[in-house]
Amino acid sequence: MSDAVSTYSERYAASLMNTFGPPKLVLARGEGAHVWDTDGKEYVDLLGGIAVNALGHAHPAIIEAVTGQLGTLGHISNFFTSAPQVELAEKLLELLGQAPGEGKVFFTNSGTEANEAAFKLTRRTGRTQIVVAEGSFHGRTMGALALTSKEAYRKPFEPLPGDVVFVPFGDAEALAAAVTDKTAAILLEPIQGEAGVNVAPEGYLTAARSIADEHGALLWLDEIQSGMGRTGEWFAHDADVRPDIVTVAKGLGGGFPIGACIGLGDAGTLLEPGNHGTTFGGNPVACAAALAVIRTIEDEDLLEHVTVLGHKLRDGLAADPRVTEVRGVGLFVGLDLSADVSADVAAAAQRAGFIVNNPTPKRIRLVPPLVLSEDDVNAFLEAWPKILDEAMA
Repeated sequence: MSDAVSTYSERYAASLMNTFGPPKLVLARGEGAHVWDTDGKEYVDLLGGIAVNALGHAHPAIIEAVTGQLGTLGHISNFFTSAPQVELAEKLLELLGQAPGEGKVFFTNSGTEANEAAFKLTRRTGRTQIVVAEGSFHGRTMGALALTSKEAYRKPFEPLPGDVVFVPFGDAEALAAAVTDKTAAILLEPIQGEAGVNVAPEGYLTAARSIADEHGALLWLDEIQSGMGRTGEWFAHDADVRPDIVTVAKGLGGGFPIGACIGLGDAGTLLEPGNHGTTFGGNPVACAAALAVIRTIEDEDLLEHVTVLGHKLRDGLAADPRVTEVRGVGLFVGLDLSADVSADVAAAAQRAGFIVNNPTPKRIRLVPPLVLSEDDVNAFLEAWPKILDEAMA
């Protein structure tokens, strides 16, 4: 470790709250799907800010959008609106297949805030119970944390908002048994990221829609990690499944903080003046950044790119017998290892110049920028067996 890195790490420990543990690297710059640390070492970024940097680092479209918007109108408060805010809301509804007037958007600064808004929205039904899947992750604020299944995250902050029921992910029968006429909403991730990329079984979301309809409950889909092109489609849920609420964030702004709670049909009218608010949500700069991300994905045909490259990446990883399962869609990839060595694999990968994530002891998660190149994938797959050799030695 260089003196510069050591100094920054020591300064970090001295001045920042210890909520994340010691930083793995001190990064200095990025370009596309690559980043460089303060020693000048280059890495292929297969984490993408945890599915945030949809267009990678320093993408010209985001730079132009943000700097151009800052040069005209930066922040105006929600007493007013701006063209980027209105255009982005319209575009998100269009991507969800909604005609004008068939849905409403509330903008936030993050995914957890989008889920907080959605949580409050469900209370406007007059019901309080939320049925959520085990393995879920919906955020760290008190409301979103109450909806997150991992006990280690919840326990230190209890009591949390109550009336939350957890059921096994992918089990339609368990879901049906848990939902009653007192249920406000069913909350599901089409693909669970924090749990290691668990993909909803075929027909599960359709069943959830039917169960919600039977009991007059809302179907709320958290697409914060799976949405905005990550799977090779704009959203991971089936096009024929119409949710009542969709929450998005992460890749939406390509690195600029923004999230959205989208209410479809009558759900879009549940929050009224005075029910909820935000100071920075929907500000012109964040909305301009998000519009630039969406336009670039469209203009560069990145959905097709993500689909093709995702197949190549998953097939290559599965070829090693020490990988017991590969899951995912597009560039949302999770794999299981034959031993509890995911932390060692992540460390070996970093030494080899690749940044990956280990969400559980046996699992690796890859959520790289959508602009990841075929050359980057080839380089990682070539290095992969040696990474496993080093980690499992």
